[in-house]
Amino acid sequence: MKKDIHPDYHPVVFKDTSTGDSFLIQSTATSKTTVEWEDGNTYPLVAVEISSKSHPYYTGKMKFVDSAGRVEKFQKKYNWDKRKGAEEGDKKEDK
Repeated sequence: MKKDIHPDYHPVVFKDTSTGDSFLIQSTATSKTTVEWEDGNTYPLVAVEISSKSHPYYTGKMKFVDSAGRVEKFQKKYNWDKRKGAEEGDKKEDK
């Protein structure tokens, strides 16, 4: 490997600002703020808004969008059902 082209990979504390949870992992992220961790060492502190502790996907609080309801809403908005029925009625009369 070439020297001096890779970023510094070091331990960093990430703190979820929405839940207050913190976790220590290896990262290339840097920060001017520091925090003393449980082991007594001081590490850079990076504040994040969303982590696995607060993200809806990981917490199970995710909302599912009803995609079938979108079709009915479109059909109702543009009277799609009535137009389709009228076209089929015209075809039957032609036969």
